Amino acid sequence: MANQSRRHFIRSSVLGLVGLPLGIGILSKTAFAQSLPRLDPSAPSAQALNYVEDASNASDHPAYEAGERCDNCMFYTADTQGCQLFPEHSVAPGGWCQSWVAQG
Repeated sequence: MANQSRRHFIRSSVLGLVGLPLGIGILSKTAFAQSLPRLDPSAPSAQALNYVEDASNASDHPAYEAGERCDNCMFYTADTQGCQLFPEHSVAPGGWCQSWVAQG
């Protein structure tokens, strides 16, 4: 019976060690995603797309229509508040830029 217990321990240890890198990878991606720095509206990429943190401030822009916000745009990622157009940055959910496209 001691041999079976030892085998079980070794098998469990090996499986745990194999799964460890996968678990660490998942956790590190989640931690990275939650710490995206907020996009500065004065950054060149933000200015190029007329990004504003409050969509109501874009009401004078010809491309803006009421109700358009980052959080209902197809480029927005809710869990990280990220935007595909501004990689490695988060955006204000209530923001807007001229590349807004409705979620499909």
